[in-house]
Amino acid sequence: MADRLNGYRILILETREEAQFSRLLAEQGAQVLQCPMFVIHDAPDPAPVDAWLRRCIARPFDDVVLMTGEGLRRLLALAGRLGIDRDVVAALGKARIVARGPKPGKALREVGLTPALTTETPTSEGVATLLAGLDLQGHRVGLQLYPDKDHAELIAAITALGADVDTVLPYAYDPQAAETNILTAIDEMAEGRVDAIALTNSNQVRRLLDAARAHGYDDRLRAALGRTKIASVGPAVSDELTALGLRTDIYPANDAFFMKPLISAMASALAATPPRAPA
Repeated sequence: MADRLNGYRILILETREEAQFSRLLAEQGAQVLQCPMFVIHDAPDPAPVDAWLRRCIARPFDDVVLMTGEGLRRLLALAGRLGIDRDVVAALGKARIVARGPKPGKALREVGLTPALTTETPTSEGVATLLAGLDLQGHRVGLQLYPDKDHAELIAAITALGADVDTVLPYAYDPQAAETNILTAIDEMAEGRVDAIALTNSNQVRRLLDAARAHGYDDRLRAALGRTKIASVGPAVSDELTALGLRTDIYPANDAFFMKPLISAMASALAATPPRAPA
């Protein structure tokens, strides 16, 4: 059913899959206001990432934990530049791959692989819970990390299971590059020109509040969110909203924590009210 969001203005903060999310919303007739929370760069020092890839090839890991699809794509992009991408894919194919939620699985399928296990919730805690049920004694575990997160607790949990953990951080965020756009987006919500804000990652919630605080926009942001429907893609985002004293207005049905179910939920929730005409 096309045009379910015809005339509605939807603010998205997606960084890694911005183009796809924007396209899916536009197909439903939405006017999309894009405000990526971060600019993503490759790791500033590629040497540790290069070394991790070569360890993966020389002696494939018993298990590989992929925390993000972006991380896998960055690893394979560097491997391609080094001319070892086929070797890396072959080595990953020998490991038991654990995916933190659906996004790493999607990135894996792009190179002909599938995860052996996927967490029920896309969080570090979900990864730790899943791994706790496995026998990792003596295993070498390759762990792909992501920026702006303290992974010490997860690493300790895996190590406590008897595994040798080998970590890699293949990309970095540049948050300052997005500051102006974030403040503009807050102004758009505050002036009543946005029907809903769609949140697809818990980092987006923290980043939004951090940017507002840094520029004295705390009260303006909370007032803006007070008059804008807040759509959450899943439990990690909603938990973060709750922890920060914010609410979730729109949530996917049937525990389907993906972009398309989120868009369907927004269409259903917004159908009861007319779209706000841009000033």
